[in-house]
Amino acid sequence: MYEDYTRQALPSKEYRELLGTCLCVFNSNNSFVIENMLSNSSELNWYNLVDLESGRLRAEFNKMSSPFPEAIVNLFLELVVRRNRIIHSFQITMDNVQILATKTRVRDGNEQFIISKEYLIEFISMNEKLSTLLHEFRGY
Repeated sequence: MYEDYTRQALPSKEYRELLGTCLCVFNSNNSFVIENMLSNSSELNWYNLVDLESGRLRAEFNKMSSPFPEAIVNLFLELVVRRNRIIHSFQITMDNVQILATKTRVRDGNEQFIISKEYLIEFISMNEKLSTLLHEFRGY
């Protein structure tokens, strides 16, 4: 697919909308995780937390005097891995359609991991679950 603003081949509008949604919901949750961390720990600093890559928040969870809910930490860190797969992907043509993929290491080399529409929808759904857990933890 092409758009007026580029001659490069692009995935479908729906796929690109899902990609954009993935980025937005993750970014929102990343900020909400930091907000929750700060509201439960006086040892942490917003400027330092915001400057960290999302995966580096793992160490900051351990610095908190009152424990952060394990379900939130685990889900957030799983989403970081999935988000990284999306961000560090490359574009391929599959069945005459543009889509993203990454490589997965296997015993004797690598294989492509297709970032399907279903993968993106699952990522969005998992972020919704994280948002709900964060709201509950915060007392909303």
